[in-house]
Amino acid sequence: MNEEKKCQGCGIVLQDENVLLEGYTTSLENDYCQRCFRMKNYGEYQSTSKNNQEYIDILKGVAETKDLVLYLTDLLNIEKNLEEIRTILPNKMILVLNKKDVLPKSVKEEKLKQYLSSLENANFEEIIVISANKNYNIDYLLKRVKFHQTSKNVYVVGHTNAGKSSLINKLIQNYSDSSQELTMSPLPSTTLNTVTIEIDEHLTLIDTPGLVEVGSILNHVSDEMVKKISPKKEIKPRTYQLRKNQSIIIEDLIRIDYVEGERNSFTLFVSNDLKVKRLLNFTHNDELKDKNKITYHMKYDEDLVISGLGFVKIVNKGVIDLYIDKEVDSFTRKSLI
Repeated sequence: MNEEKKCQGCGIVLQDENVLLEGYTTSLENDYCQRCFRMKNYGEYQSTSKNNQEYIDILKGVAETKDLVLYLTDLLNIEKNLEEIRTILPNKMILVLNKKDVLPKSVKEEKLKQYLSSLENANFEEIIVISANKNYNIDYLLKRVKFHQTSKNVYVVGHTNAGKSSLINKLIQNYSDSSQELTMSPLPSTTLNTVTIEIDEHLTLIDTPGLVEVGSILNHVSDEMVKKISPKKEIKPRTYQLRKNQSIIIEDLIRIDYVEGERNSFTLFVSNDLKVKRLLNFTHNDELKDKNKITYHMKYDEDLVISGLGFVKIVNKGVIDLYIDKEVDSFTRKSLI
């Protein structure tokens, strides 16, 4: 029977009866739903009605298996994401830091590992830095997966836009004879259900839908801005020396006013495609002041993190006002770099 055949791109059950519903395909003989087909071939993205609770229910099923989990993440919001994942999954876990190719070359792998190892929920088998895009460290990752796996099945989990599908496609390309290819997109909710991929007779990867970061800026901007925010090449940090009453504005997304403190260094780790401007005196400029204001008392060497956008490394202590959409999360942490 074909009614339970799943799309090889996103995992949704294929159906040929209603073009308006998820999983529609012109023929059940096809391997991909129409949504994935158009995304893969024409770059067209269609929103879905999925919510986090459906994805959490899938992850609860993973927790019951005791299988090894690869948790993919980037460094924009690692603390909050890790806490959420660990409340759901007690499994043996390898933390995989993807997108090394977009991190500044000045960021050293060992320092990242030390930082992440110090986090409260950092009970990982290993921390491995990779770039699926550049094929960096993929051989080593596969070797360590086979060392730690508890059964043939290994689950791949993470939040949206972490690069799970990119990694799995690279593993298929490098180590499997399969022609299967997962659908990739910089936009949320690309994978809709679990997708099973047999790499070899000893390893089957199971991709899971990415948990949506409700507070991520990516969920509250246009599709075009999502593509602009998502780095495509190595981030070039931009440093501004600010005095009291000066500001930094990133696109029409956020404004940072330096309210109190001595001369200070603000280094932006965001996509190179984003336009940044500096106000030499914010006193008579009301740009973006209609957004929600949050006041932070920064300590020495702290980052201001904007979920989904990136972070600002601030060297000295001082008081800042952040203007940002109220739906977008922000927080401070000890400097990552």
